Amino acid sequence: MLPELAYFHGKPTSTGLLKAHQQDFCVFEQLPFLPCGEGEHLFIHIRKTGANTVFVARELAKYFKVKEQLVSYAGLKDRFAVTEQWFGVHVPGKQVYDLSGLAIEGVEVLSFKRHNKKLRTGALTGNRFEIILREVTNIKALSDRWDKIVTQGVPNYFGEQRFGIDGGNIGSALALFSGTKVKDKKKRGMYLSAARSTIFNDIINERIKQNTFDKLAVGDVVMLAGTQSVFRLEDIDDVIKQRLSDKDIDITAAMWGAGDLMTEAQPQIFEQGIAEKHPEFAQGLPRFGLKQERRRIRLVIENGTLEVLSDTSNESKDLSGVKISFSLAAGSYATTVLRELIDYRDCTQRVNVIENVTTESIK
Repeated sequence: MLPELAYFHGKPTSTGLLKAHQQDFCVFEQLPFLPCGEGEHLFIHIRKTGANTVFVARELAKYFKVKEQLVSYAGLKDRFAVTEQWFGVHVPGKQVYDLSGLAIEGVEVLSFKRHNKKLRTGALTGNRFEIILREVTNIKALSDRWDKIVTQGVPNYFGEQRFGIDGGNIGSALALFSGTKVKDKKKRGMYLSAARSTIFNDIINERIKQNTFDKLAVGDVVMLAGTQSVFRLEDIDDVIKQRLSDKDIDITAAMWGAGDLMTEAQPQIFEQGIAEKHPEFAQGLPRFGLKQERRRIRLVIENGTLEVLSDTSNESKDLSGVKISFSLAAGSYATTVLRELIDYRDCTQRVNVIENVTTESIK
C-alpha cells in the first residue's frame, strides 16, 4: 500500500465522487506545435471514450499494417474518461489517407495530417482538464480551498498511477533491485520510475511536515518557471523571496540517481537523510543508469475555474455537482490537485472490482 502523504493545505473536509461517469473526467492534450502537412509521420488527433491509450496504439498498428513500435503518442491518458490526444504513425511515402475505414471502439477521429518529425513521449506543453465532482459536501469550504490552490499551488507529488494498482510497482522495483530479471523495457522503466518517485514524494512529504515546503534555505536548488533551468541559492534576500511568491521560481527536490546532489548545506543533508530511508532504491537506481536530476516541488495550475452545477438540500449537508477546469504542465497529475481539494471516492475502483469479479466467474 502507498504511504499517506502530508497535505499542504490540511486534509480536505469536503467529500464527493470522482468519475461517477466517464464524461465527468475530460482531458485535452496540448502540443507545442501542429503537424505541418508533409513528412513521413501521420499525426492523428482522436477523441477516445473508455479506451486505453496502449490499446488504441495497437489498433492503429493493425489498421496501418505496421509494427507497434512505429505508432507513438506523447503521453498515456486515463481509460475511464473522455480524452483528446494525438498519435503518430510512421508511414513513409505520399499516400493520402481518409481514415473512413478506421473503426476502433470508443474512438473518434478529429483530424489527421502528415508531419516531418516523430511524435515523441513527453512532447507536450501540458493538458487541460474539465472534471465534474458529484455529491459534493460543504461547498463553501471546497470553494475557499479552491481559491487557495489556485493562488498557492499544491505539492507536486507523483500520483497513484505512477505506482500501479495498490502500489504494486514499488514491490516490483524492490524485486528488480534484488536481482529479478525484467526483459520488458517499458515495465522495467515503470518500476524504476516508481522507485525514483517514492524518494521524491517523501522529500516533499517531510518538507511539509517540517513546515519548509514553501520556505527557501541557503543551499536549495530552484527552477525557473516554464523551463528546466536550475540554480543553487548562495544567498536569500527579499528579491528571491518575492520571485518564489510570484511563481517565477520553484524549490526543487532530487530525482534520485548517480552523481552528487546539487543541493548544499542543510538541504543536502536533508535530502540525503530521506534517501537513506529508502536504501534499496537509492543504491539501486544508479546501477540502472539513472542520474541525479531535479523536479519542482510545487505544482502550479493555470486558468483554474470552479462552477457549482446544482444544489439540493439534504438536512445536515448540501449535495452539489461541481465542475472544475484547469491546465497543468506536462508530467503533472490532476489527481494530485484533486487530493488537496476534496476527499473523493474514485468510482472507477468500483467498476474495476465488478470487472474483476465478472472475469473470475467466467473462468
